[in-house]
Amino acid sequence: MNIKSVEFIQSAVEKEQYPNDLLPEIVLSGRSNVGKSSIINAVCNQKNLAKTSGTPGKTQLINHFEVMSSNSKGPWDKWYIVDLPGYGFAKVSQSSRRRWEQMIENYLRKRPNLNRVFVLIDSRHEPQKIDLEFIEQMVKWEIPYTLIFTKSDKEKPGAVARNVQSMFDILRERLPFLPQGFVTSAEKKLGVEEVIACIDQYNRLYAEDQQS
Repeated sequence: MNIKSVEFIQSAVEKEQYPNDLLPEIVLSGRSNVGKSSIINAVCNQKNLAKTSGTPGKTQLINHFEVMSSNSKGPWDKWYIVDLPGYGFAKVSQSSRRRWEQMIENYLRKRPNLNRVFVLIDSRHEPQKIDLEFIEQMVKWEIPYTLIFTKSDKEKPGAVARNVQSMFDILRERLPFLPQGFVTSAEKKLGVEEVIACIDQYNRLYAEDQQS
């Protein structure tokens, strides 16, 4: 899949504000400061499409980016990347945290054209409780998801491999099926082509489902 163009569409908090054309939506979720914006920029091959920040919790809205891709078959050559607010906000009030978490849950559970959720995990760290809890929630809600391990260039390869393996070892004990996962570096473009191919695959499956 070759991405031809990407355009920021809007930020939203309520379903009435979401795009209403029912194009497939690829969603990025993860802890605050895990690198969602960097992955969006790398996938779309643009430096400043999504604003990156070192401040956790900066993204507080659900952001839609409209993507045009060149080799999708059928009507689904247009789709959305959706950037969700990070979970695990360390420096916000309890009321803000609850409001964001409810907004995220409502979107994930009620969005009819949600195609795939990519759960981003910082590969520099051992498995974190908050990531494991979010993944288990996705399984409980029966939401299709894939793991993206980020920032692999920021740690020694051996440590990254151990952290990734530890995550899958824990998930193997807790879940009936293991998810697909990619190790990435937005800066080095490691794993980005694999993520793009995965997105294209699920967009094609979405198109086939709509046509059947």
